Amino acid sequence: MSLIIQELVEAPAEPPKRRPEWLKAKIPGGDNYARLKNVIDSHRLHTVCEEARCPNMGECWAAGTATFMILGDICTRSCGFCAVKTGRPAPDLDWDEPRRVVDAIRLMGVSHAVITSVNRDERPDGGAPIFAETLRLIHEELPGVTVEVLIPDFKGSEVALNMVLDAKPDILNHNLETVPRLYRRVRPQANYEQSLQVLARAKRRGFKTKTGLMLGIGEKTEEVIEVMKDIRAKSNCDILTLGQYLQPTKEHLPIDRYVHPDEFRMLKEMGLEMGFAHVESGPLVRSSYHAERHM
Repeated sequence: MSLIIQELVEAPAEPPKRRPEWLKAKIPGGDNYARLKNVIDSHRLHTVCEEARCPNMGECWAAGTATFMILGDICTRSCGFCAVKTGRPAPDLDWDEPRRVVDAIRLMGVSHAVITSVNRDERPDGGAPIFAETLRLIHEELPGVTVEVLIPDFKGSEVALNMVLDAKPDILNHNLETVPRLYRRVRPQANYEQSLQVLARAKRRGFKTKTGLMLGIGEKTEEVIEVMKDIRAKSNCDILTLGQYLQPTKEHLPIDRYVHPDEFRMLKEMGLEMGFAHVESGPLVRSSYHAERHM
C-alpha cells in the first residue's frame, strides 16, 4: 500500500465543518434553464435533478443530458440519504408517463436520457413495465437518443429485471450507494448482495453496467476500496461513480466528513487499475454526472 493510501486509510474522520470551496456549485439559471424547466413542468414530469437537489443540474441540462424520474414522486422506501418523498403511491401505473417523457426529451433536445424511478415495492413487478414502455418509445421515436436506466433492485425479481433488459437500454445502472456495514442505516430496505446480483445478471446478458457510491456518510476509505474490489469480482461492472454525500435536510443522515479531492483522485486511479472502464470520481459527482461520456 502506497504512503498516500496508507495516510488516507488511517486518517481519522474529520468532523463536518463549513462546506469547503471545492463543494460550491453554480446555481442553475438563465433563459435556457428556464425553458427546460418549463418543459418538465408542463409535461407533469419529475427529474431526479430537481427531486434530489443535484448540484450539477444546470451543467447537465446544458450538455444535453437529463435524468427523468418515472413511476411518480412517492417512494415506498425510506433511505436515510434521499430527498424523495416516502409514502404510499397511487395504486395504478401512469401509462401516459412514457409518452410525456418522450415528448419532453424531444422538446429539450436531450441526446442522452437517464431514466430512473422511485421504488414501487407495493407492486410485484416494481413498475418495470413503465421502464420497458419508456425505453420502447424512445427507441422507436428518437433513435438517435441513447438511454441509461438507473433502476431499483426490484426486490431481487429477475422477471422484472429481464423486462427492463429486454427493452434494450444502452447502460444498466444500479447504485450500491454505500458499504455493507452501513446498509441498515443508509438503505434499510435494501440488501448489498442483492444489489450486486442485479449488476451481475445484467452483465451476464451482455449489457454495459454502472454503479455508484456516496462518500462521507460514515464509511471508511478501506471499506470503499474493498467494495470497489467486490464490484469488479462479483459483477464485472464497467462504470463507477464516486461522489460526496450532501445532507438534503436536517431530518436526513448527517455528513460524517467532507472527502478531499485528493482522495477522490486516488480512488479513481485505483478503480481504473482494478479494471473499471470508466471512473467518475469527485466531490460534486452524482450518478448521472457526465453520463453522456460513459457511452
